[in-house]
Amino acid sequence: MRDMAFLTSRPIAHRGLHDGNKAVWENTLSAFERAIEAGFAIECDLQYAADAVPVVFHDDDMKRLCNIGADIRTKTSAELSLTSVGGTKDKVASLKVLLRLVKGRVPLVLELKGRDGDDEGFASSVLEVLEDYDGDVALMSFDTWLLKELKELESPFPVGLTAEGREEGQFRGHREAMAWGLDFISYSISDLPNAFIASERERGIPVITWTVRSPKQAAHSAANADQITFEGFDPRHSETGL
Repeated sequence: MRDMAFLTSRPIAHRGLHDGNKAVWENTLSAFERAIEAGFAIECDLQYAADAVPVVFHDDDMKRLCNIGADIRTKTSAELSLTSVGGTKDKVASLKVLLRLVKGRVPLVLELKGRDGDDEGFASSVLEVLEDYDGDVALMSFDTWLLKELKELESPFPVGLTAEGREEGQFRGHREAMAWGLDFISYSISDLPNAFIASERERGIPVITWTVRSPKQAAHSAANADQITFEGFDPRHSETGL
C-alpha cells in the first residue's frame, strides 16, 4: 500500500480555513492561505468548467456563492476567474491557480464533484494539471464512476471514496467501490461507528471524517477514524471558534 501518512498526520480544513462565509469564504484562495498559515491540510471541491478546466467550487448552481443564477459548468475558467465569491476580492480559482498558491506547503485533499453521464475528460484533466505538482495530494469523490476512471488511468495519487450511511444496502455499494483498489475513505461523522468502517480500518484502510464542527465531534471521530475534516472551530484550540 502506498504511503498515505500525510492524509492523517494533521487536521484537514474543510473547503479551506473559512469563517462560515462571513469575511473569508469557502473554497477561496484566502481560505486556503489561512489554512496554510495555520499548518492544516486543505480539503476542497473541484468542478468541471465549460472549457474542460478543473475549478475550485462546491455547488452546481452559482447562486449561493456568487449570487449568479447559472450552472457552474456553463462558465469557462476565464469567466470564473473574474467572478467574485461572496462579493469579496476572491475569484473562482482554477486547480492550477490553487496549486500555484499551495506549492506543496500542506497536503491537498481534492473532491471531484461529478455528474453521471457528463464527466468525459474530468478525471484525466485533473491528473493532467497535477502531473508536475510537487506536493502531497489525495483525490476523492462520492461519484464512483470517477473513482473507477481515476484507478483505470493509474492515478499516481491516493484515490478515496467519499461516503455516508448506516445501512447494509449502502455498505454493499461502498464495498464494491473499495474492491477497485481504492486507498482511503472519507466518511460522514454522523454515521459512525458502523460495521463497514470498522472492517475497512481493520484491513488498514485510512479513514478521515466529514464534516466535524465541534470538539465533541472531533473526540467521536478520534474513537472511530484516523483524522478529521473540520470547520467552525480550531482543533488546536478547541475551546475557541474561528
